[in-house]
Amino acid sequence: MYTSCSRRGEALNIRKKRLAIILLVLAVGAASIWAFYPTSATVGGGEVQAMADFAAITDSAGEEGYDSYVNQYADAKRPDEVIRIEGEHYAEAVGGGFEIADRLFGLEGASVITPETGTIAWDVPIQDAGLYNVRIHYYPLEGKSSAIERQFEINGEVPFKGADILLFDRIWGNKLKELQRDDRGNDLRPRQVEKPAWQTASFIDRYGYYDEPYSFYFDNGTQRLSLTALREPMAIDYIELYQQEEPKSYEQLKSEYTDGGNKPAADRYVLIQAEDAVYKSSPTLSPVSDRSSPTVIPYDVSKIRINSIGGLNWKLPGQWIEWEFEAPEDGLYQIAFKEKQNQLRGVYATRSLMIDGEYPFQEMKRIRFNFQRDWQMNVLGGEEPYLFRLTKGKHRIRMTVSLGEIAPLLRTIESSVLQLNEMYRKILMITSNTPDPYRDYQLEKRIPDMVTVFEEQAETIQSVADYLEKATGEKSDKVAVLHSMAHQLKDMAKYPETVAKRLNSFKINVGGLGTWILTVREQPLSLDYLVISSPGYDLPRAEATFAEEAKHELGAYVASYTEDYDSIGNTSESSRSIDVWVTTGRDQAQVLKALIDDSFTPETDISVRLRLVPGNILLPATLADEGPDVAMQIGEDIPVNYAMRGAAADLTQFADYDEVAARFRESGLAPYKYDDGVYALPEQQMFPMLFYRKDILEELNLKPPRTWQDVYNMISVLQKHNMEFYLPLEATNAVPNATLVPNAAFSMLLYQNGGEFYREDGKRSALDSDISMDAFKRWTQFYTSYKFPKQADFPNRFRTGEMPIGIADYTTYNMLTVMAPEIKGLWDFTIVPGTELADGSTNHEVASHTTAVMMLDNAEDKASAWAFMKWWTDKDTQIAYGREMEGLMGEAARYPTANIEALEELPWPVKDYNNLENQWKWVRGIPQVPGGYFTGRHLDNAFRKVVNANENPREAFSDYILYMNDEIEIKRKEFNLPYE
Repeated sequence: MYTSCSRRGEALNIRKKRLAIILLVLAVGAASIWAFYPTSATVGGGEVQAMADFAAITDSAGEEGYDSYVNQYADAKRPDEVIRIEGEHYAEAVGGGFEIADRLFGLEGASVITPETGTIAWDVPIQDAGLYNVRIHYYPLEGKSSAIERQFEINGEVPFKGADILLFDRIWGNKLKELQRDDRGNDLRPRQVEKPAWQTASFIDRYGYYDEPYSFYFDNGTQRLSLTALREPMAIDYIELYQQEEPKSYEQLKSEYTDGGNKPAADRYVLIQAEDAVYKSSPTLSPVSDRSSPTVIPYDVSKIRINSIGGLNWKLPGQWIEWEFEAPEDGLYQIAFKEKQNQLRGVYATRSLMIDGEYPFQEMKRIRFNFQRDWQMNVLGGEEPYLFRLTKGKHRIRMTVSLGEIAPLLRTIESSVLQLNEMYRKILMITSNTPDPYRDYQLEKRIPDMVTVFEEQAETIQSVADYLEKATGEKSDKVAVLHSMAHQLKDMAKYPETVAKRLNSFKINVGGLGTWILTVREQPLSLDYLVISSPGYDLPRAEATFAEEAKHELGAYVASYTEDYDSIGNTSESSRSIDVWVTTGRDQAQVLKALIDDSFTPETDISVRLRLVPGNILLPATLADEGPDVAMQIGEDIPVNYAMRGAAADLTQFADYDEVAARFRESGLAPYKYDDGVYALPEQQMFPMLFYRKDILEELNLKPPRTWQDVYNMISVLQKHNMEFYLPLEATNAVPNATLVPNAAFSMLLYQNGGEFYREDGKRSALDSDISMDAFKRWTQFYTSYKFPKQADFPNRFRTGEMPIGIADYTTYNMLTVMAPEIKGLWDFTIVPGTELADGSTNHEVASHTTAVMMLDNAEDKASAWAFMKWWTDKDTQIAYGREMEGLMGEAARYPTANIEALEELPWPVKDYNNLENQWKWVRGIPQVPGGYFTGRHLDNAFRKVVNANENPREAFSDYILYMNDEIEIKRKEFNLPYE
């Protein structure tokens, strides 16, 4: 124990020494805002040169988009006038649902309501041609809880890439003013609800790559402005063309303080707990619990305390948090934060700060937070704190995630990634993705600009790396990937004959650049509290003492034996109670428990003991008669397997079953039907869709295939350019599942041609039919005759363009939205290719896979368990859960609900939801039968015999169908079911 404490003390001393060094460095550079072009800082010659070199290169970056648009009008004047366009005075509205409303939500005057689809346009007379900023006064109408998206056009054209999707925030806040606790003393995460209000927003870059609002050029005469709805409804009061004013610098403001007789406030101290934020731009910005230090306020060694805000949830450009406080008197104040930025080593997080809707001075547009492992107390301005003029009374501080000087770096690397990916595809067209290492492809002659592109991009990427090293003063993993890419590009430019041999490592490095963009674009920062105080006021200590650390560690160790970390939320019981087990993550369980305590228990007076358990514990617990009443988020093979053994309850025994079953499509219920009973309800339902790169298909003069014949026609064009079509081969189960589900591509071909998996009420496999044999042959031919890859990382290859088209689970949409921002707008998804039938129609059927909620047969209070299942699968609960999960974890966690009405209300863009709905109509479920687990397993075995061992498809498949039938017969005999 003594040795451990000594080491901890030594580590603490080392941290203190390091902190002292870092504070010294910060103090030296405190006068600088670290803007992209330093204005008031004195920097070394090397850093100046690095900045100059980088600036020269970034000036030429972005040949398309906003940069080139602004350069085109560089000499245009900026008329100093404000032109207001009243929303209700629109010239044209295309689509239904537009409506003029008077005094809407407290507004003085009229406004126009715009729905989530359609286009509205205004005619605007312009007297002085020039560049204008544009802002809108709007109200976020009730929708699907996501940000509002609009496309902006001038005279029928989108002026530049970036104006095609403009985002307008909703306003969120805690549902309750006071934090609630469960009956074990743990704080409950406050639910976030929308708190809509009229607000003004400028048209800005949704990615945060540009600090300033977009500038748009308007010619003389009448100009038509139009907004096309892409997602969510909004009410519009007015739109204004105006000129954005630059805030004064702090030096200018200081002289005004002196001339105006402003004096520092005397002996004043206001502490604002960061978790008490009044408003946020996103429901993901809910307060969180931090146990990393005993100095965090409030603190408990074992109980959950909601004591901070931000972290990994507060990281995307444009996200803001707002606090309200009361200044005790007129005067000048300093502002300090207790903050922790322990995620971005080698880079830094940036925030902008506004007070009462305005930047106090120029330097507050970019506040830099350097990497530190522990909590820090930072005063804005450092050793010579900035002073802020406040009047007595209420004020609001808003902090917004900003990319700051990182923005041009990201724009540059994103441009490099697109150019290098394009070059990779050109090389791929000549060499294929498995080039002959002994062949000289003479790529420098066949692709004349290859060496030039490599040289230019090497210089560009190297300049970004040099700038980052100079700006942060250290080397890190964030810079290593840039150095690696630049070195390889220089080497390939010098020795172009080695390019083919190094193609794979080149692809990996380009993928690393894409990941670098994602990582650096995210700017996480945690806040414990804010302090507004008189200048020089002694601030609280951020670091824990050795004694505090030791007490904290020891207490946490003891609590690990005494606290129940498996139970979620309240555990007290009412007169009726049920046990519910959930097998997913703690975040999901906490959201679910909050919904239970918020609506289910108050409405039904049934308490729920919710436990978070491993997925493999249900079977042994059920055998030991210690299982739950209800099991959630389980694989689709489990309910029928339990039903065969009398362990699952038949839901058709309840009088209102048919009413509940109407919430789902028949395909969602199919896997849970057995022997005239239904043994589970579907929670999630996933199915395949066709994803395609619009830009690449356009280059190749191809269209998304409508039928499989179109796919065959497309394959030759793709392979001619050494690109590939993706078919899913690996099972895409949503949860760990003992049963290998039948392959999605085979199921598609089988169902589209009228085939079935089983016949005679599940007594035998139906895969020995001619339809099945033909579907199996066609499926295997994709891999034998057309050489489709048997393994592929489709999202990454789709991102690079190697696989510009493929069939994948529709939840791939969520992954691509988050992990591949550089191709946003360049891809789409639609229904899968279909099979043309004899009557001329096209069948687009696909099979789905699901997760379920199941009632165990040993449930003592089946009525209460059924009430819970009905509540959980209800439209309102599924919507609330889906929105909460997306609010907590972002778009990647969009919930694939099986409830028909709930999916429509989740925050899908209208166009994308329509595509989903079109495919969902064609979805069929795969039934579960005794011994059915052999179907997927031996289907896969037969496939590999054909593809890997060159066996005849019919013979290989026939052999394995015998195994399937034998297992079905064995299981039917085991459960005393008729088998002949």
